[in-house]
Order: sequence, then structure tokens, then C-alpha cells
Amino acid sequence: MHIPIKVCTFVGFFGKMNKKGFILAMIMVLAASCGEYQKLLKSADPELKYEKAVDYFNQKKYAKAVTLFDDVSTYYRGTERSQDVLNYLARCYVGQKNYSSAAEYYQIYIRNYPKGRYIIEARYMVGHCYALDSPDARLDQTMTKDAINYLTDFVDLFPESEYAPQAYEEIEAMNNKLALKEFYSAKLYYNLGSYLGNNYESCVIVSRNALRNYPGNIYQEEFSWLILQSKYQQVLMSVSERRQERAQDTEDECYSFLTEFPQSKHRKAAEKIQTELIKISK
Repeated sequence: MHIPIKVCTFVGFFGKMNKKGFILAMIMVLAASCGEYQKLLKSADPELKYEKAVDYFNQKKYAKAVTLFDDVSTYYRGTERSQDVLNYLARCYVGQKNYSSAAEYYQIYIRNYPKGRYIIEARYMVGHCYALDSPDARLDQTMTKDAINYLTDFVDLFPESEYAPQAYEEIEAMNNKLALKEFYSAKLYYNLGSYLGNNYESCVIVSRNALRNYPGNIYQEEFSWLILQSKYQQVLMSVSERRQERAQDTEDECYSFLTEFPQSKHRKAAEKIQTELIKISK
């Protein structure tokens, strides 16, 4: 097969190119690319900027896309394309994992286009972005609560949306995170025990509130176990006049725990507590 001389020369050039030469060639390519981008920034053609911004978005070059979309946003304000620009800006920030900025742009879209063509996506994505930005359970959970509120509003408005199943999953995950935060608090109270007061009772209160406020959370068994342990410790701490009464109450708690969680990993320990409580109750 005949290969054109120019192609042979090109292949031969890169075949013989050493490492330094290759790096130099790459630098030249990058410089040319940067030069093209700088020309775009200086261009007075909004259509060209918009088209290139879409290209950069599709290439996942979100930083360059954001700059160009932001640059043409004023030009397209009040036009049909303004919806596209806002949507692209929000999606660029999602791509950059800058979820707070993405949520802001989706909220701007909702305010400006309450019946726009991206409204369902925008309403879901606000809650979704807050969920993605939700911090560790040990930290402040304002963002988590905001995510629940926005996602709950979304499923109320659009229960048949394609995003609804994911929204329900995220609501459940956020509720579990709030429950976990309460579990950390309850566990801390239990570990403090009788230090500077009756922390066992505080453990019971926090655990019961978590079970009531976050029904169906994945830590129900652990909350129930903390309640049983805390009440048992209070029996052991009680003065003789109150010990039998508290023992009977805790025995009921023990029975409820074993009935609700028959396969619990704490079953043997619960049964041992039950045996001790029966002795005290007599």
C-alpha cells in the first residue's frame, strides 16, 4: 500500500521525537488552545461564545464553560435562551462539585421561570445539591434539614416525576443522618453515666425523641438498646424504695426489645438483663 510522503514524514518525526520534544509539542498545543480561548473571551459575538460554551460543557471543561455562559447571560436575559444559559451554569457547577453555587443558580431559575421547561429538574436539583453538600453527622445539620425540606416539597409537587424515586431515597438518607447525629448524642450521655448527674435519663429522652422524630430510621435497634441499658443502669443506681418499681418498668422494656428485635446481636445481653430484673422484681 502506498503511503503519502507527508504522512511518512509526520510519523517518522513523532517516532524519532524524544521525551523533551514531545513535552515541547504538547506545550505548543496547549498554548494554541489557550490562545483560542483568550480570543473567545475578547469576542463580541455572543452566539459564538454560547456555542463554544456548550462545547466546553460537553467536554467537561466546566471552568471555561462557566466563564463564557456567565459572559453571555446578560446578552440573553429576557430571551428564550436565558433559560438554557441558567440551566447550563447550574449544571456546570454540579460538574465542578460546587453544589452550593449550583443550588443558587437553580433557585434563580425557579424564581425567574416558575413554569419554565427545566422547572421540574431545577426544583429537584436544589434539594439534591443540598443533599450532596450535607456534612458529616457530627457537624451542623442545617444543610441536611434544608435538603429534606426541598426534596419533600418536590415530591409533593411532582410525585410522578422521574426524579421522585431518587428524591424519596435521599429524604430517607438525610433522615437517617439526622438520626445518627442523635445517636451520637445519646451514646455520649450513656457513656457519661452518673457523671455530674443522671445522664442515663438524658440518654433515654434523646433516644425516644429520635425514634419519634425519625420513624423507620436504620438505628432503631441501637436506640432501643440504649434505652434498655440506660433504664437498667438506673435500676442499679436506685435507692431500695424505688428499685423494685423501676425494675418492673425496665423488665417491660426488656420484653418489648426482645419481641421487636428477636434476632438482635444484643439478644443474649438483653436476656441476661431480663434475668437480673426478675430477681430484683421479686
